[in-house]
Amino acid sequence: MGKLKEILDNINSVDKNSYNSTQKRLDNLTKPKGSLGMLEEFAKRVVAITGKQNLSKKVIVTIAGDHGITEEGVSAYPSEVTAQMVYNFLRGGAGVNVLARHVNAQVIIVDMGVAANLEWHPDLVIKKIGYGTKNFARGPAMTREQAIQSLEAGIEVVEEIINTKGIDMLGTGEMGIGNTTASSAITAAITGKAVADVTGRGTGIDDTALARKVHIIERALEINSPDPKDAIDVLAKLGGFEIGGLAGVTLAGAANRIPVVIDGFISSTAALIATEIKPEVRDYIFAAHASGEIGHRAVLERMGLTPILNLNMRLGEGTGACLAMNLIDAGVKILNEMASFDEAGISKLEEQK
Repeated sequence: MGKLKEILDNINSVDKNSYNSTQKRLDNLTKPKGSLGMLEEFAKRVVAITGKQNLSKKVIVTIAGDHGITEEGVSAYPSEVTAQMVYNFLRGGAGVNVLARHVNAQVIIVDMGVAANLEWHPDLVIKKIGYGTKNFARGPAMTREQAIQSLEAGIEVVEEIINTKGIDMLGTGEMGIGNTTASSAITAAITGKAVADVTGRGTGIDDTALARKVHIIERALEINSPDPKDAIDVLAKLGGFEIGGLAGVTLAGAANRIPVVIDGFISSTAALIATEIKPEVRDYIFAAHASGEIGHRAVLERMGLTPILNLNMRLGEGTGACLAMNLIDAGVKILNEMASFDEAGISKLEEQK
């Protein structure tokens, strides 16, 4: 708990006064005022968060963990796929690897709760808390101590990257069969929305399996009675080790004044845990895209975030975060590299009148 408290104490609201000075620079560039729309907003937010104008070191942290809830048949895939996909990440063959290469981002793969002993790999970070969570349809997914441990493990991952490689922009991604079920349960618990309104098909289950998934989450909420005002309690009773880890990653990003680009439903649910623990974290988050999972909208609304993209994606892994990073970086490059009217020798509109 010491590390978590230390990080929380270091998170403050961003300096919104810097928006005005950045806007002044943007308005003096060779374009009509506001003509680059959201790219200008990205630039202002990055400067307010970081106090600098450089996003060269992009890192995606993709955390893997298994879920005991898969015993209930809530996924179209068996839990063994989690470990198999981790090996695919490490070989560079997954969607997140392709898109990370496309935007020049590094992918960090973390085992926080895979239900297998993974083979050693130089690019695999081991922060294993357990071999998957327990089946939360029958009791808590983990203990409160394990929930805190997952948060602190995510914090450690970010601190280790900062100390060895550095980070200018941080993206979150995940892998874990069953984690849309956990995310829907967390979303329903915190927002108070009906389970059916925040539960989707995940890996592509049919109508019968979807109805069972909704019923299982409803039953789990009754059995566990999570406290919606205590995000760590919700995480412990309904979450996953990778969800807690990504919440820790988000907290650490905010504490270190790093923009955090959250991916889809699961990554956003982790960010929801982080913002419920420390509301100021919201200032540091960019929502990458609007997931095809129906619960994602409720999560973003709760955090007051607007997604950058809407591509009907729902793969996870950090794929959407990669694409959004490219646009955020583009906004910062406009601020840094576009000529001003004076530099280009162009008369401003008001000077021509």
